[in-house]
Amino acid sequence: MKTRLIPGLGAAGAAELYRVLAEDVVARIRPRAREYERLFFFTPDDARPEMEAWFPGETWVAQEGTDLGARMSAAFDEAFRRGARRAAIIGSDVPGLSRDDVAAAFASLDDHDLVLGPARDGGYYLIALERPRPGLFRGIAWSTHSVFAATMERAAGLGLAVRALEPRRDIDTLDDVRAEWERIRPLLDDGLAEAVQRVRPC
Repeated sequence: MKTRLIPGLGAAGAAELYRVLAEDVVARIRPRAREYERLFFFTPDDARPEMEAWFPGETWVAQEGTDLGARMSAAFDEAFRRGARRAAIIGSDVPGLSRDDVAAAFASLDDHDLVLGPARDGGYYLIALERPRPGLFRGIAWSTHSVFAATMERAAGLGLAVRALEPRRDIDTLDDVRAEWERIRPLLDDGLAEAVQRVRPC
């Protein structure tokens, strides 16, 4: 996880930073009663015991697909197969993301076909649909700065009405950590905070 953070924080530090970010997002997007249901997609397949121990009581589904696009398309397929009328996929490394963002995305599907939350690195941190649309996920150069723009272009080609949410920053690099330090610092124990401080300007 978070390989671009490893040179500054080490493998254990990068993994620990991701852990606290994910736990914060999971807590913030906890739905109110009957507001929406959550599915947690994971890989590799044999990690289920660790995942279930990490967030007990959640519904865990093994990821399917050979790249990020195929995995997201399969996740939407699974959600709609389970009876969802609307579904959203969110990133687990976006400081400040909350259930209000998820609720806004679902509400936007009243008069839009697609909702995207643009990430400041050129990707997106949220995507919401009212039905499966596999064409949105084919032929995209994933993990590049062009993902959001390419998806918007693909949506236009499919004739989809799109709403873009507020841009946010996901945490992939030390520059991202620096930019979001005020949000991230309260989540860290003193040891990890000191490790991050050593590699970020004060």
